[in-house]
Amino acid sequence: MSLLCTLPAMASADRQEKITAEHPSAHNVIDRTGMPKQHKDYDSYQNQKFNPFFDLGAWHGFLLPANKAGYGGFTGPMIIAQEYGLFIAELLEQLQIVNLETQQSFDLSTAQSSIYSQPGALVQHYVFAELDLTLTLHFISNRTALISTKISNKTSENLPLQLSWHGALLSQWDDKQSVKNALPTWSRKLTSHQYGLNINFGEIRSTWDILTSDSAQYQIHRNLATNTKIDPKQLSYTSRAQVNIAKNSTLALHSTQSYFHNQAEANIEQPFIVQALTAPKQFIQATQARWQSYLDHGVNLADKSDQQKLVAIKSIETLIGNWRSAAGSLLHDSVTPSVTARWFNGTWAWDTWKHAYAMASFNPELAKNNIRAMFDYQIQPNDSLRPEDYGMVTDAVFYNKDLPRNGDGGNWNERNSKPPLASWAVWQVYLKTQDIDFIKEMLPKLEQYHQWWYRNRDHNQNGLVEYGATKHRFHNDEHGNISFKVQYSNDQARQAANLSSCTAAKDHWYQCAGMALYQQVLSRGDYDDIDIGAQHGAAWESGMDNAARFGFINQEQLKTYAKQHYQGNIEQARKDWQVMFFENRNAQGELLGFSINQESVELNTYLAHEKNLLANMAELLGNSQLATQYRQAATRLAARINQCFFDPESGFYYDRAITNANQSSSQVCTGKLLTERGRGPEGWSPLWANIADKDKAAQVKAVMLSPDEFNSTVPLGTAALSNPAYDQDIYWRGRVWLDQVYFGLIALDNYGYASDAKALANKLLVNAQGLSENGAIRENYNPETGAVQGASNFSWSAAHLLMLYHEFFSAERAKNH
Repeated sequence: MSLLCTLPAMASADRQEKITAEHPSAHNVIDRTGMPKQHKDYDSYQNQKFNPFFDLGAWHGFLLPANKAGYGGFTGPMIIAQEYGLFIAELLEQLQIVNLETQQSFDLSTAQSSIYSQPGALVQHYVFAELDLTLTLHFISNRTALISTKISNKTSENLPLQLSWHGALLSQWDDKQSVKNALPTWSRKLTSHQYGLNINFGEIRSTWDILTSDSAQYQIHRNLATNTKIDPKQLSYTSRAQVNIAKNSTLALHSTQSYFHNQAEANIEQPFIVQALTAPKQFIQATQARWQSYLDHGVNLADKSDQQKLVAIKSIETLIGNWRSAAGSLLHDSVTPSVTARWFNGTWAWDTWKHAYAMASFNPELAKNNIRAMFDYQIQPNDSLRPEDYGMVTDAVFYNKDLPRNGDGGNWNERNSKPPLASWAVWQVYLKTQDIDFIKEMLPKLEQYHQWWYRNRDHNQNGLVEYGATKHRFHNDEHGNISFKVQYSNDQARQAANLSSCTAAKDHWYQCAGMALYQQVLSRGDYDDIDIGAQHGAAWESGMDNAARFGFINQEQLKTYAKQHYQGNIEQARKDWQVMFFENRNAQGELLGFSINQESVELNTYLAHEKNLLANMAELLGNSQLATQYRQAATRLAARINQCFFDPESGFYYDRAITNANQSSSQVCTGKLLTERGRGPEGWSPLWANIADKDKAAQVKAVMLSPDEFNSTVPLGTAALSNPAYDQDIYWRGRVWLDQVYFGLIALDNYGYASDAKALANKLLVNAQGLSENGAIRENYNPETGAVQGASNFSWSAAHLLMLYHEFFSAERAKNH
């Protein structure tokens, strides 16, 4: 029996028939309706409230009308102004039809209507006694959408019609300000020509809100000449044309809508637009064939329930919708985390590995390019900014580089890397494509990245690696001294701490630098609060941004912890949650970066797993000696993970705190396990990599299935319910992330606990809000209520749902278990 057969079906399609994009069972998988009233129409998580349709790497997208007032047009559009998704109109192109003989207006709100999204298209269909109207929208390039307007005359007489298109730009910026008040220097201008309309945007460089060049523009082109009137004050227009449709025949009109970051992009696209309007059918058919290929390779498994297929279709639509074509500093096409989340229109390393792994099944070329997009900026030995990090893949790249790279973007990040799952993604691409050339291309880069971890993140050189932070202006001063902020409201405590070298800031905060002073402040423990840039960098490097194991706990939780363990002594309790950093230096004494003072169980697990994958690649390329070296190293590391990171008393794997001492021996486990910071999903990573001892795996399974630990309403959250820093609404201290659920389910299945994994998977699918309906896939979910949290239309959640669909629930896998 398939896992999700107990879930209610969303469609009545025959379960054995081939899924097609046009089939009703694939319609409205994601709610794509909306009528945006302002550029930034955010929810409480700073997501745009609606879920526009994007495709083919385009930087603009569209909605369906949410009510009858919007009938006759595709609402929006949203543009991505280099790094930020913004709606520019509520309805930029709305059609009205008038019978020239009778002067009757065809009121679309009174028509029999069918309005829906399908994979690869938006569709509107209206039925009158005299005519039928069908509007469809497909993306035909990475800059252009094609809109087909078909009007069928159902009468036995010719039908003379006036067609009018009208639209206006939004005047409201957000809930509080108009565009004029929020962006007083930003210009927007409408101009017309015989066959369309141009919208030109002036240059604006607002780092955290909108970024455009002085030639950013939006274009509408038609294959029908129109007479256009523009109201420059209202930033609106009306275009009119007259047509005469013969009896019992259909008139097909076409228009394109394109968004360009600059004039160079616009110039390149113009011949293509002419070609598309001349012969639109071939482009529409190409889009339809492309989407059918996605479904055939990504969804069409005859033994799946309708519900499983719909979740898979939703996952594919989400990944393709977040596809951005190369632009600006993004040198290859890639998939961003979320087109609707405010901060997520860039490319992140950890996200990329997950996206590529999932897309290898249905869009392998995009999977490859997504990987290349990150390795385009792998640090080289001659790098002008950070040659000490050669081999590293940086955290995030965007359209704009940051100031040290001579850009003006704020989201580009080189403070840290991300967990080493690149080889995992590359190998999956090979398994799906058998492309040996891709392995040849990537293996040297993957090895450089692998070696970087041991050179720059193994402080005591014992072969067990720590997360850390780069040498960076947010981590150290110009002399390389670690920087931090500390807060003292008690003057006596502040004076005793001797902060004479620090700079006072607001609210009793002091900006300081220096390892000795940092250690002194920590040892006293009498501060109110402390903030270390390198702590954020190290936590980001893990991907678990504010996890409890990295010392993050709020003040109320710390007070509770102090009462439970230290009779309320905050200073003593705080020492369990303090983190130290070590300076990593090369043989010449040059600063390489910082390591947090704990060896990570899942980081070393990922590296052990990667060694085996690198061995696979070396064997494939005929280098048996290299393969043997990696396999032997993987075996040794797996043994050490079981030796050094497992706590038999609590039956779980934890990070291990270490000292500053250099350790030449790799046979000893130094320091102590960080059990006091509670349990998190890092504890089941050795099971996912299939390197855990069986007896240890059994104990981990018991913890995972306990209702007092991880078996919540939506299971396998980012902190156990028993964790002292647990909170159902904190990013990585309680919320459920679907990547960690995936790792957990595969972990259980690897050790023979398939029925337990299925039970947890059922809880996820049933209890995660909107997941089995038409809600957007979300970044994370509340473990106790199932409520959606974080970013909407989130790619790595979609990726892992698709992975589970293919790897965990397939008939082939079932036969082998």
